[in-house]
Amino acid sequence: MLVPPFNQQTALQKVRMAEDAWNSCDPQRVSQVYSEDTRWRNRSEFVNGRAEVVTFLARKWAKELEYRLIKELWAWHEDKLAVRFAYEWHDDSGNWFRSYGNENWHFGVDGLMIQRFACINDLPIGSDQRLFHWPAGRRPDDHPGLSDLGL
Repeated sequence: MLVPPFNQQTALQKVRMAEDAWNSCDPQRVSQVYSEDTRWRNRSEFVNGRAEVVTFLARKWAKELEYRLIKELWAWHEDKLAVRFAYEWHDDSGNWFRSYGNENWHFGVDGLMIQRFACINDLPIGSDQRLFHWPAGRRPDDHPGLSDLGL
């Protein structure tokens, strides 16, 4: 477990580890990096505690199908990271979206995230506008990141 204070290398590692976990679409796996009493604001929803994280993520990935995410470190300072991200998904009617957002993360001394604040916007896209084309799971190391894709 990477713990604060973060430097550029450990901050980059923390972001990639989070991206990998979220791309697993496994709520239990993802929840393990959050403190038991973690607090989130995700869009207009407030999530309190690891159990609510699991419920939230299960509901999210039941709706957001073929989810593919890329995260990029924006800034860091000691026990806080700022991250920007984009993910692509479709709904059960086959409508594709690219969701863009920013997150602010605050970590405890044990390296678990105690606060997560996310602002997210959804953009409808055509299937021909998709940019994230790897198989389900971890983004391949040679796949472009957000900056490389002009996002």
